Amino acid sequence: MGDPVAFVRQNTLLKPPSLVPELTLHLADKAVPLWELTEAELAEKDLPPPYWAFAWAGGQALARYIIDHPEVAAGKRVLDFASGSGIVAVAALWVSASHVVANDIDPFAAAAIALNAEANGVAGGLETVRRDMLEEPALAADGRPLFDLVLAGDVCYELPMSTRTIGWLRRHAAAGATVLMGDPGRSYLPDSGLTKLAEYMVPTPRELEDSDLRRTIVWRVDPA
Repeated sequence: MGDPVAFVRQNTLLKPPSLVPELTLHLADKAVPLWELTEAELAEKDLPPPYWAFAWAGGQALARYIIDHPEVAAGKRVLDFASGSGIVAVAALWVSASHVVANDIDPFAAAAIALNAEANGVAGGLETVRRDMLEEPALAADGRPLFDLVLAGDVCYELPMSTRTIGWLRRHAAAGATVLMGDPGRSYLPDSGLTKLAEYMVPTPRELEDSDLRRTIVWRVDPA
C-alpha cells in the first residue's frame, strides 16, 4: 500500500455535504471507480465499499444535530465510532468538543478523517484510533466513563456488526455516557431501547442509496 493521505487527496474533491454545508470534506464523486482504485492500491479483491469517501445519511444527521445543538458536544470527551469520513468527529470539534477520538479500522478512513479535520481547521483536538474497540471497556480505571459522548452513524446495516455495536453502545450508556446514533432505516436497527431525538430528510445519491432522500433519525441509545 502506498500513502493513504496522498490517495485520498488524489481521488476526492473538497466539497460540503448536502445536509451540513458548514463543513467541507474530501468526498468522492463516484463509488465504483474509487472502489476499484482502492482494490488496486491494496492489491486485494472483494474489499468493502470505501465508506470513508462519502457522507452517509446517518453521519450527516448526527453532524447536523450536533451543530444545531452544540451543548451536546461542547467541552466534552467524545468518541466517534466507525468514523468513516470523520464528518461526525469534525462536527463535534466544530462546536468545541474538548477532545475527539475518531475510530475506524480502515487506513484510508484514518487519512480522510485527519485531512477533513485539517480542512475545517479543527485538527488540534482530534485523535484517530485504528483498531476494533468493540470489546473494550466503557469505564476508566477510576470508575468514570471513558467518554462523555459516544456517537455512531450508519452501524446497523448488517446483523453481526449491529449486534456487537448496539450491545457495546448500551454498555457506554450504562457507564454514564450520552450515546447517540444516526440511522436512515437500516435493516438491523433495534426495535426497542432507543429514544428519538430528531428527524432529517437527507439528500443521498442513487449510486449509494435506493432513493434521493433518506428519512434519517438521531436516536439516543438507552442502557441495556
